[in-house]
Amino acid sequence: MRSFPIERAQQDGLRRAAVAVVIAPHDDGDQASVLVTMRPQTINRHSGQYALPGGRLDDGETAQQAALRELEEELGLTLTEQDILGRLDDFPTRSGFCISPFVMWAEDIRAMRPDPSEVAQVHHLSFAELNSPDIPRLKDADHGTQPVLSAFFPSLGHYIFAPTAAILYQFRQVAIRGQQTRAAHFEQPAFAWK
Repeated sequence: MRSFPIERAQQDGLRRAAVAVVIAPHDDGDQASVLVTMRPQTINRHSGQYALPGGRLDDGETAQQAALRELEEELGLTLTEQDILGRLDDFPTRSGFCISPFVMWAEDIRAMRPDPSEVAQVHHLSFAELNSPDIPRLKDADHGTQPVLSAFFPSLGHYIFAPTAAILYQFRQVAIRGQQTRAAHFEQPAFAWK
């Protein structure tokens, strides 16, 4: 991860945000997984959608600091800079954000206590599931020139869409397959624009 040459997005007019791609032991104990949350129906932005822990940068905060803070606020997991394995490309969203994803290792998640005001559910996506040959699914967009990227996860019984799916796809390509793959160009579905 540390050797991956990240691409930073031009941030003109975009608000800064950061997310944590948290690698943790899988529920079955035999493999690693990535933690993905489902946002509650009661929140204003992106309610009911799958997401990575994260959010906007506070004034004077770096993207790395924001990813660690948001992880603690949303999941009750306290990690440090030493737990960061690397980062992925910035992802500019149609909803007006520039997301900086940080890949982290959480050895022990037994202390995880999701905040119900921000997290309805926490899911473990195993590396085996992330490495499915069925990912990504690309569908022509009704707008723009790039396809909409999504990924179906049998353990969820649902699709996850870009930007979250694009970040997970790039993570899979870089961390699991060792390929320098870009994903920020993929389009997002219209429901994710708000």
